[in-house]
This record gives sequence, C-alpha cells and structure tokens, in this order.
Amino acid sequence: MVPAPSALILAPAISEVRSADGNATAELTGAWDIRALETSAKVLQARLRGVARSGIRWDLTRIQRLDHIGALLIWQAWGKRRPVHLALPPHLEIFFNNLDAPKTRDVEPPGRDPLAIVRALGSRMLLAVEHGAGIIRLLGQVLIDSAALVRNPTLGPWREISASVYRIGGQALGITAMVGFLIGIVLSYLSSEQLKAVGANGLIVNILGIGIIRELGPVITAVLVAGRSGSSITAQLGVMRVTEELDALSVMGIPHTVRLILPKIIALAIALPLLILWTSGIALVGGAVAASHTLGITVHTFLTSLPVVVPGINLWLSIGKGVVFGVLIALTACHFGMRVQPNTESLGAGTTNSVVTSITVVIVADAILAVLFADLGINLL
Repeated sequence: MVPAPSALILAPAISEVRSADGNATAELTGAWDIRALETSAKVLQARLRGVARSGIRWDLTRIQRLDHIGALLIWQAWGKRRPVHLALPPHLEIFFNNLDAPKTRDVEPPGRDPLAIVRALGSRMLLAVEHGAGIIRLLGQVLIDSAALVRNPTLGPWREISASVYRIGGQALGITAMVGFLIGIVLSYLSSEQLKAVGANGLIVNILGIGIIRELGPVITAVLVAGRSGSSITAQLGVMRVTEELDALSVMGIPHTVRLILPKIIALAIALPLLILWTSGIALVGGAVAASHTLGITVHTFLTSLPVVVPGINLWLSIGKGVVFGVLIALTACHFGMRVQPNTESLGAGTTNSVVTSITVVIVADAILAVLFADLGINLL
C-alpha cells in the first residue's frame, strides 16, 4: 500500500462518542507528535482533562502519528496509569511501556554506623602509612641510583641542580622578604604591648631573636616554599606522566630518580637554608623598625645586642632545619608527582595533596625537632 501523502495527516483531535450500549468512548485521531502539538498542546491538554473520568473507554486506533511527547500528554490525562478499557494498536505500545514501567521503591538509607568515625580515622591512618612507606622507598631508590655518581661525578645532573636552585631560591627572594618583614613588624608590635605593661622593654630582642631565628623563620619559609615550589615540582612530574615523558625516559634507560628527583632534593636542601637566613634577617629588620617606634629601642641597639642574647647555636639549628625541611618537601612533592595518573583530574588532586602533605610534614618535623632541641641555645639572661 502506498503511504498516505503528508497532506492527509489530520490535526490532533478528541471526540467523545457513545456506543450502542450507552458507554462513552474518547476517540483520539490525527497526529499526536511534537510538530502537531506545537500550537495546540494547551487546548488538547484541557480537552483531555475534560473527557477523562472513571469508566470512560479510550480508543487510540485512529492516531496517525505518535511520539513520546504526545504519549506523555495522554499519560498525564490518564492519571499516570492505564485505563481499564483501552484500545491501543501494537505499534504504539512502545511509547507507553516505559511510562507504565513499575517504579522502583526508594532504597532506604542505611542505618547510622556507630563506628563510622573510627573507620574513617583508620582508613586515613592506613593511607598515611602507605604514603610514608612510599616516600621512604623513594628516598632509598634515590640513594641507590645516586651511588654511581660518587664514582663518576661527571655524570651528575649539575645543570639541573643549578637551575632548580635558581628557580626555588633566587626567584623566591621577593615573596619571602615581604612576608618576613611583615611578620617581624606584627610580632614586634604584639610583643611590645605586653612588655611595656611589665616594664621589660629590653626583652623584645630576646623574643624576636629566638622566635624568628629558631622557629618562625624556618617554618614560614618552608611553608612558602612548599606551596610555591612543592606544587610546581608535583605539577611538573604529573604533566610528564600525562604526556608519557616518564615512559619515554624508562624506554631510553634513564632512571627517573637521577635526572628528575635527585636534582630537586639537592636544590631544596641548598636553597631552603639560604632562604631561611634571608627571611629571618629581613624579619629581624622589620621587628627592629617596629621596636624603635613602640619601645624607643634604636635599630642599631637592637642589632648589636642580638648576638649577645641569642646564642649562635640557634642559627645553626635554623640552617639544619632548613636542610631537613627541604629534603622532606622535595621527597613529598616528587612522591605525589610520580603517583599522578595520566589524566587531568589526578593531576589537580595530586598537586593539592602534595601541598597539604608537605606543609603538614614540615609542621610535624618542626614539632619533633623543637622537643629534641628544647634546651639547646636558650639564653634569656
């Protein structure tokens, strides 16, 4: 049979007829698709609601075209369930089968787990132990692969080390100086208010000297370097993982630890102590300037009395902290960089975890060193 030409497609219509036995039947005719319903959907919806009532029969055999939009309009008029008396052609069943599918019952939320906090803490601790073991393995691999450099120093990555020292140390002088100067001013102002209350103005040199050289200088500088250079190291190694450069180095037989990780560890171990000395010095200058305004202690008096009240061992302790912090930051950043998966989402998560972990490791290490060397270099007389 030749298909009916498109001109014979009728507009959607609803008519209510009564059979010989007196039963009312709602007959739907014409095209019930999105094209036909575009201008008459509201009128048809009101008409469907007018004829929809209990006991009425529905006849859809004269529908010429139907899509999911038309089926949904009819389904809503039925009250979202099939009527008892329905004449529906088989080829239109597909449009109502999905609407007529039984709704899955809402899954009841699981009961409150009283050990949820314990499980979460346990999983976090296991993850921390895993990362710690990975960092120790990475350090061991670096030492093993670097043993050949002792026998043949000409094979060492000296250019990479020099470039890393410049990027980590030289390019960070500005930001560390600004932060150090502001910290010195703030700490001096806060301390001077308390010292003036008890008439101990001279102790400002002791407080700033011990506090900045021994603790604040190393910690603040390490935190800045962890956020600035640690994230850069992780992102660099992560991008090399995404672009498969690490796989290319493995194919060429070039160990990652010697060419990528060792230069960063050595550079941070060299640059961070120097940055700590720089930041601590600028912070003491800022503290001296603030003390001259609040307590009347001249900058010359402040700086000349500083070596007297602050033993030199504190300076060496600060430098030692810088070496330890530098190695820890480099190992943490390289560890997370090597664990990045070849996708951008893992790269972002790895960089974030690297910075957070590096700062946490620095604070934990500083607390341990503070306890171990609590009685070393303290002279308040």
